[in-house]
Amino acid sequence: MELQKNEDKIDVCANAAHIRERIDAACLRSGRNSSEVTLVAVSKTKPEEMVLKAYQGGTRDFGENYAQEMRTKAEDLPKDIRWHFIGHLQKNKVKYVVPHACMIHAVDSLPLAEEIEKEAAKRSIVMPILLEVNIAGEDTKFGLAADGVLPFASEMKNFPHLRLEGLMTSAPYVTDPEQNRVHFRNLRQLFIDIKSKNIDNVPMNALSMGMTGDFEVAVEEGATLVRVGTGIFGARDYGTR
Repeated sequence: MELQKNEDKIDVCANAAHIRERIDAACLRSGRNSSEVTLVAVSKTKPEEMVLKAYQGGTRDFGENYAQEMRTKAEDLPKDIRWHFIGHLQKNKVKYVVPHACMIHAVDSLPLAEEIEKEAAKRSIVMPILLEVNIAGEDTKFGLAADGVLPFASEMKNFPHLRLEGLMTSAPYVTDPEQNRVHFRNLRQLFIDIKSKNIDNVPMNALSMGMTGDFEVAVEEGATLVRVGTGIFGARDYGTR
């Protein structure tokens, strides 16, 4: 109940507006157009009431980590919301995600891609995906190693119901966001290298990187999608999951 009281005090609309202002400033510093960057409000574990408040304030892109939670929210909330699945996706949960996601950010294995392909084919749709890259080589993180990205991208010809839009990473937790600049820069270079190969079914238009603590640096280094949760919705309580 205390958590609910605290959530009632959070002005998600003002928070999202402030994040957008910071994105605009980062774009200005780096000579980019702010229209190139989409703010994905990470609403995982947060009640539908908070999502609706953010929606009423103009936010349309939301990120979820849990398949069944995203399905429930997608069924209950306005239909023009764009749901991004950003968490580690298990193959047996793909069926809950494909009908509702506008993009799946964290594809990290061919078996997972095969399952998404199967579900997308059932619905005669093409599902945009990103490859998750463990660009910092952290033992605790999911994702492909950098040298595994090109071989994976080369397999996309075998997935007619998927479209590889780009790359995604979760950078290390750091107190100084500048420490993650090198990782964002390396992912951007990998993105450019893959794009230059002109692989069929691999347009490479999206770079998902940067969260509450480091999104401005990520924008300066080329992010087109930033995933901000705590900065909009406040801290999370995972104790009930």
